[in-house]
Amino acid sequence: MRYSDVSIASPPVQRPYLEPDRNNAHRPGAWHRNMHRWIVPYLMGELKKSLRKPVQGRLHVMFCVADHFEPYTRGASPGQAEKRLKRWTTNLPLLAEGIVGSDGKPYRHTFFYPREQYSRTMLNRLAEICRAGLAEVEIHLHHDNAASEELRADLLHFKRFLRQGHGLLSADKNTGEVKYAFIHGNWALDNSRPDGRYCGVNNELIILKETGCYADFTLPSAPSATQTAKINSIYYAKDNPRRPRSHNTGIDVRTGAGPHGDLLLIQGPLALDWKARKKGILPGIENAEIGGGRPPTIRRFDLWKRQHISVAGRPEWIFIKVHCHGALEKNADMFFQGEMRLFLQHLVGHARRSGFSLHFVTAREMYNIIKAAEAGENGDPGAYRDYVLV
Repeated sequence: MRYSDVSIASPPVQRPYLEPDRNNAHRPGAWHRNMHRWIVPYLMGELKKSLRKPVQGRLHVMFCVADHFEPYTRGASPGQAEKRLKRWTTNLPLLAEGIVGSDGKPYRHTFFYPREQYSRTMLNRLAEICRAGLAEVEIHLHHDNAASEELRADLLHFKRFLRQGHGLLSADKNTGEVKYAFIHGNWALDNSRPDGRYCGVNNELIILKETGCYADFTLPSAPSATQTAKINSIYYAKDNPRRPRSHNTGIDVRTGAGPHGDLLLIQGPLALDWKARKKGILPGIENAEIGGGRPPTIRRFDLWKRQHISVAGRPEWIFIKVHCHGALEKNADMFFQGEMRLFLQHLVGHARRSGFSLHFVTAREMYNIIKAAEAGENGDPGAYRDYVLV
């Protein structure tokens, strides 16, 4: 389907391929699903961690919540979708009040808003809380059996509309080019599902780069079959337009080295959780998803931190990206009925007691700090929140 200026201003249409509730690794019987795609790299990573020398100097942890924010999901009516959004615009200021990191910066949220659920009213309200400094908006997209040029036109159109119509997204401070972060619906980045569903575009990484995507934040996706062999990494992937799943491997971002390939991917933590065993025997899978029935805890945070996702050559800066589907009622309950605020309060205290610096960042700020590390910058990473994109 092509989107015209008329359709982008029309009410969003619920489609059968909109992202379902996650096939969560903590559900019974799901722990082993598609584990063969990533377990060997994970075990090798565990071995490397056991041999790694302790990090010298003060540790800094960047913490980002990437929200697949889908107010119309599960067939919600416009009224229900507006109620979901109002809950966030009303309660996010209360959640963030008094929650500040080690650098004095407050908690901030990143909404990845789906193109196919576009609503002028919704985006205007999100823009208001962005202008208040509480959040930023990036691009989320679900599609199926798409054509390359259709995808390109759609992304450019939506990017332009978000910027010109709502004052959202960021720009390169040197070139002025409007840029965006991306999360793929149904985890199917670069046509990575074995059955070819929920994408259809083998050159998606190239298209994302050429339309202004500064980084992809889709992964991890375990236990989905879209999960890559490359895990717990910040890396560049080079697209092969003749084949799907080009981001299955890549080149790690490294201090002093430049960009490589077509697209930067910023992954969240993926690990075995031996303290959340199934039937008392099998380890759970920690995929950094938070929500109702799966709230963040300091124990989970320590497991995320232990994966040590960082830029090669700058191990004292750790990047933790967790994700959620915040519009769903059960997940919003977790955010706004006390569990998330209690976690954030405990996390601030945990950082102080444990002797590391905590930085609450948006997806854009995380990217900027990564680029600063790549360029060889050091010291306080909080100084580089606007390093490239503003």
